Amino acid sequence: MEGLIMTAQILLSLSILVAVHEMGHLLAAKYFGMRVEQFSIGFPPKIWSFTKGGTEYALSAIPLGGYVKISGMIDESLDLEKMKKDPEPWEFRSKPAWQRLIVMLGGIIVNVVMGIVIFILLTWIVGDSFIPNAAVNANGGIEARELGQEIGLKTGDKFIKINGKEFEKFEDIANPNTLLTNNAYYTIDRNGEILDIPIPSNFIENFNEKGKILSFALPRYPPVIGKIEKNTLAERLNLQVGDRFVSLNGEPVTYYDDIDKNKALKQDTLSFTVKRGAELLSFNEYVGANKGIGFYSKGFEFEEGSTKYEFGESIAIGTERAFGIVFTQLKAFRKLFSGELSFRKSMSGPIGIAQAYGGDWDWERFWRMTGLLSMVLAFMNLLPIPALDGGHVVFLTYEMVSGRKPSDKFLEVAQKAGMIFLLGLMVFIFANDIIKLFQ
Repeated sequence: MEGLIMTAQILLSLSILVAVHEMGHLLAAKYFGMRVEQFSIGFPPKIWSFTKGGTEYALSAIPLGGYVKISGMIDESLDLEKMKKDPEPWEFRSKPAWQRLIVMLGGIIVNVVMGIVIFILLTWIVGDSFIPNAAVNANGGIEARELGQEIGLKTGDKFIKINGKEFEKFEDIANPNTLLTNNAYYTIDRNGEILDIPIPSNFIENFNEKGKILSFALPRYPPVIGKIEKNTLAERLNLQVGDRFVSLNGEPVTYYDDIDKNKALKQDTLSFTVKRGAELLSFNEYVGANKGIGFYSKGFEFEEGSTKYEFGESIAIGTERAFGIVFTQLKAFRKLFSGELSFRKSMSGPIGIAQAYGGDWDWERFWRMTGLLSMVLAFMNLLPIPALDGGHVVFLTYEMVSGRKPSDKFLEVAQKAGMIFLLGLMVFIFANDIIKLFQ
């Protein structure tokens, strides 16, 4: 069921984004008097269609994108027979270069606008919920997980600064913008000693591979039962939600990770004490092959932070967050091309993106992911690759600057080369997603 929910979310999100993107091309083309032959959400076969104003509007069966077909334009359809005829006044190729440029930028512009609007509304309606870093530090600091230990963090460390600046939100330790900054570092308090921990330049690719913050650092949870697993020692002993562990095999328990790391869990017999209200309950149990106790911690014992914004504030903050995604993409691309980041480890395809939506339906997360993808789609489409909008923008800019229009033959070859490149890239990214599932 989780897989179906993830798939449904990414398909719905992409359908919305592609429909809006292609609508941007369509509206700009119609504004300049170009004939638009077809506008489709999804790829054939068609499920339903109607014709209005000389344009066929279609809903098609394969929900992996969409397209708009503008007369007189060399696009993915590569309809070269029409291009051999003399241009008609309503065709794309007969219009001034500046009009064609606006048509090609139309999809990118509406994706940017949509991303900004989504983040403005999320900021205004939802606001911010976060884990206060001060509360984490006041409650024992962090539990250093695998990735945290790799860069020198230890359980009990307390984050003080990121790149020399104090911060409020604990989640900022895993902010992509932080991880992609050159010479980035954390400042921590370790038992009263202040230390700087350098962040490796390729650290973000480990996040992509190993589950992000869950494998890095977490606030230390109390050793209080929040949920009991079925068919476990905890269920058999009638342990209850709210029970607090006091000791395990003679060692004191202060935090949940004290239980997790206790070597006693690998032994056949467990001796532990829990506090239930004012009562102390002791157990000495043989577990044999069924290692462990079988419960989840209740989580934080402090309140999460929250911030609400007025609409005017939300406009500025939401816009900044939307464009922050683009700047993060630019940082990532620079590191990819400099060799600091591995292309294979850093890239995520449809499977990786679907996992980011989560296995349950959360409308806030859905729109946050949709806003993020809208900005990423705009950025990716602006890349100077033939077959993408950015490739057309490069050719049109050249035409406007030089006064010379690239030949139809050149555009045809460039379009084919771009399509082959993008197809190969899609196959690579999809295969890479599948490989990551089994690693």
